[in-house]
Amino acid sequence: MAVVVFYEKPGCSNNTRQKQVLSQSGHDVVALDIRVQNWTPETLRPFFESKPVADWFNRAAPRVKSGAVVPERMQPDAALAEMCLDPLLIRRPLMESDGRRMAGFDEAAVAAWIGLSRDGKPIPEVCPRSDGVCSVPKQ
Repeated sequence: MAVVVFYEKPGCSNNTRQKQVLSQSGHDVVALDIRVQNWTPETLRPFFESKPVADWFNRAAPRVKSGAVVPERMQPDAALAEMCLDPLLIRRPLMESDGRRMAGFDEAAVAAWIGLSRDGKPIPEVCPRSDGVCSVPKQ
């Protein structure tokens, strides 16, 4: 199985479930806080492949929700610069394994890339909370 470097916002319930799916599928997950990485445009860009710039953004980010940042109006260089300054803007998770990088948890793409096994339950990619503040539920 694969070693997956998983850049997350600690406490995000979706990222927690996504890591669990990866682990249950036999992958080793190395979780890192997306907010404290030393991002540069050169280190971020490979995660987005050929996706449109608007798809690079976390729609639950406070600056996106407030309208201060409008992903559809951003040019690639400006988007990367903003994300380096404010990592909450970055669509999560960012994942890398065996030289490949990916943004977001597109279940089919992850399954095709490194393989997944699941129990039939959907794996959410979008924060289920309307306020966009994800947290791990208390047990």
